[in-house]
Amino acid sequence: MSKLSILREFWGFLKIRKKWWLTPIVLFLLLLGALIVFAGGSAFSPFIYTLF
Repeated sequence: MSKLSILREFWGFLKIRKKWWLTPIVLFLLLLGALIVFAGGSAFSPFIYTLF
């Protein structure tokens, strides 16, 4: 199973069930995860950890 099929399945779920309120939550979690991954080994790490 590829990552693209997971996104396609999630999109189908949103369209069929009309759960559009999930979209901002999922986007926020993805952005937060990307921030943690990319800032984990950088010079910005002390500043990121103070936010949490």
